Amino acid sequence: MHMMQVVLRTRVWLVECCRLGLVVGVLLLFASVAQAQDSAAGEGPQESLALFMIKAVGPVFGPGLLAVSVALVALCVLLALDLRMSGAIPPGFVDEFTGLVNQRKFKEAFDLARSDPSFIGQVLTAGMSRLQYGLEDAREAAMNALESIKADKDQKNNYTAVIGTLGPMFGLVGTVYGMIKSFSVLATATQINPAKLADGIAHALVVTLFGIAISVPAIFFNAYFRNRITRLCMDVGHMADDLLTQMYHNSKKTAAGAATVPPSAQGVPPSPPAAPPAR
Repeated sequence: MHMMQVVLRTRVWLVECCRLGLVVGVLLLFASVAQAQDSAAGEGPQESLALFMIKAVGPVFGPGLLAVSVALVALCVLLALDLRMSGAIPPGFVDEFTGLVNQRKFKEAFDLARSDPSFIGQVLTAGMSRLQYGLEDAREAAMNALESIKADKDQKNNYTAVIGTLGPMFGLVGTVYGMIKSFSVLATATQINPAKLADGIAHALVVTLFGIAISVPAIFFNAYFRNRITRLCMDVGHMADDLLTQMYHNSKKTAAGAATVPPSAQGVPPSPPAAPPAR
């Protein structure tokens, strides 16, 4: 599956390169016409490049690309907040939980884990609820909870991959539309208007640029957050397994100690000593 995704993305980039080459070739083809008209009419006031690009992207593709960009930023901020180490394993939680377990305060330890919304808190709560049925049952429940958390974060991160694919697709549609506009000017006009011709070519180039500009960070953040999720889940899984094992063995020691306590220590009065034999 991973190799298929790599092949598909490679094909998309090849299509983008070919399309850019076609657009640049058409631009160079009609550059002489535009220069001739500019020399005849004289140079007008120059506008900023940013304003020119905003105008060139158009009222159709502009809002769509803006919405995709906002969605990408929102996803990256949300995942960055969710995948902090302090959100997965809060500082001081492990020491506090270990201290309660060593003091045989198992109910307090369970309440501490249940009230904590972090990764480790959710995993330990699921594992401790099955600890009475054995350590293996507890480990399986904890790992199931961890897989559920991982699936939720992966699902959010998959949208960054979707945006990384949508960017070049927006650029492809915008390029085709801009080239159609340019060639329609050449096909219908009796006299070539360089401004209209340049408007279509600029639209094709700007939409392609914005599409690639969205796709590049989306692909990067998708890989970054995917590795981050894997690393955090591994750390939480190892830590939860250690804490569950420690709690299980401490509970066994408590049960064994209670079983070996003499009756006098359990509140049962000792039997009176036997009377001495009569002489």
